[in-house]
Amino acid sequence: MIKVTDLSKSYGAVQAVRDVNLEIRKGEIVGLLGRNGAGKTTIMKMLTGYLEPSAGRIELAGLDVVTDRTAVQRRLGYMPENAPLYPEMLVQEYLMMVAALRDIPLEKQREMVLEAVKATGIENYLTRPIGTLSKGYRQRVGICQAIVHKPEVLILDEPTNGLDPVQIVEIRHLIKSLAKTATVILSTHILQEIEAVCDRVLILIDGALVKDAPLSEFLTSSHVTISLEEKATAAELATVTSAIDGLGTPEAVGNDSQNSGYRLWSIPFKGDKAPVADLVRAVTAKGWNTAQVTAAPPSLEKAFASLMTEHGRRTDKEKAA
Repeated sequence: MIKVTDLSKSYGAVQAVRDVNLEIRKGEIVGLLGRNGAGKTTIMKMLTGYLEPSAGRIELAGLDVVTDRTAVQRRLGYMPENAPLYPEMLVQEYLMMVAALRDIPLEKQREMVLEAVKATGIENYLTRPIGTLSKGYRQRVGICQAIVHKPEVLILDEPTNGLDPVQIVEIRHLIKSLAKTATVILSTHILQEIEAVCDRVLILIDGALVKDAPLSEFLTSSHVTISLEEKATAAELATVTSAIDGLGTPEAVGNDSQNSGYRLWSIPFKGDKAPVADLVRAVTAKGWNTAQVTAAPPSLEKAFASLMTEHGRRTDKEKAA
């Protein structure tokens, strides 16, 4: 459905997006994850044709977003972080205006608006001024305007920003239902939103796509953190962990601030339960003292933090060189 090739965007000397390549298939719910300033909104604006790339190419259903912009935008629904709403207008007036701007034939406008209204659950708010609605229902109106023309691709930028917990759950259910008829791209810096609704995760750091994988891949492994006295070397510990089913290669993550003379190691593991007991027995057999061992269930948060740490180390090495 979407193909992005060598995509970059610069604002003067600042490179907001750097050499991004990806493909998104029809029917996927894809989460675009990154900290504020990672380039998420810039990529979304380029996908919609609002911004032109500095380099690279974007195709939607085989159409070039730059040269075939109007045809592409007919297939797109977009809700930016600050939805384009007019507080003084009634909900129904606003949606009928959007339908007209979308070039929906006059005889079909009412029918298509009502379908979008039903899908977003705002039937009882049509005669209210938009400015009187709660934040959650304004978000629903913003999504409604994005789907009124039945787009093939729906792009949502921070759709749950500023909502309370109940409203967040409602918007999550809404996004899942919309994905039955459209490919959905969801941008957020909130990891729980990605875990709740997405099939696939794209992680951006400093404008670069550093990870593109199914959500399930992020949730099948985690890390054991173990504090060992400093005489334990990386090579020796790797020999120990390689003999324990499920454990990967250990990585030193710093000194243990609570225990002098001890170093912290992070060891990836796969499976539902970390083999902590096996690990403790093995290091004890080597004659190493252990100050602490912790294991947490896998999560997108831990995977994201690990990528951020790895990126920081790589950046520091590049600066040093």
